[in-house]
Amino acid sequence: MSDLHSINEAINKRAGRKLLPSIAVSLSLIALIWALLSFFRFGIAIVVAVAVSLAIKELASAFSTTDTYVSYRSLLISTIGLSAATWFGGIRALAVGAAIALGLILIGLLRKGPKGFVKSASASIFALVYLPFLMCFAILLARPASGFGNVMTLIVLVSCNDTFGYLVGVLIGKHPMAPHISPKKSWEGLAGSIIFTAIGGYLAFTYLLDLNGWIGAGIGLIAVLTATTGDLIESSIKRDFAIKDMGNLLPGHGGIMDRLDSIVLTAPALWLVLELVKYYS
Repeated sequence: MSDLHSINEAINKRAGRKLLPSIAVSLSLIALIWALLSFFRFGIAIVVAVAVSLAIKELASAFSTTDTYVSYRSLLISTIGLSAATWFGGIRALAVGAAIALGLILIGLLRKGPKGFVKSASASIFALVYLPFLMCFAILLARPASGFGNVMTLIVLVSCNDTFGYLVGVLIGKHPMAPHISPKKSWEGLAGSIIFTAIGGYLAFTYLLDLNGWIGAGIGLIAVLTATTGDLIESSIKRDFAIKDMGNLLPGHGGIMDRLDSIVLTAPALWLVLELVKYYS
């Protein structure tokens, strides 16, 4: 037991995370998503709205450390409105809703006066686009009859990228990929992500979506780019604010934003690919 404990501690130190709690949280979240997709698909919209609302609270708190005002209430209302609009109205409702939300947020900031207006407006628009707008593409994936396969494919892609990038990086990672942004990421880990996410995409498209597996392998490569970029963006935010994690709600992961970072760009990419496949098939 002491040997296993020592090995676990060594892995935790090298990866910068507690491995076992991280695995437990990930499996629990996947089980929840699977159950909702199977029995209550509208629940995905609720989960996205709740997760984004919590993430926005983390982001607003981070902005406050630099004396940048972001209206959490306005962003919360926008998140709920965009999530509902997306589920019931699709991509057009999301686009119109985002434009309305942006206008209302800017109008609301006028009440604070001109001092710091540009800084607050920029932060608020970033928060609106980065979290509720981009995450609503996960709701778009869940809407159609193929919603189960769509969302589970998203989970497969993101999980393969994160898990195998993490494992390969921990085991053999020696060459930092972006040392000034995310020192734990390595080129070896990226190679692991590329190989296994392409395989995961092939299998997901073949068995979950009944589509050409080679298209899935291709979106797997795209998912590595989007998920890794999303992770680096979130790491840049944390380094800019000089914080380790955006929160501590999820054991082994940090905050909600630390869990959503790989999804925010991957969900739109997968949605676009599936729309193109549907259009040209």
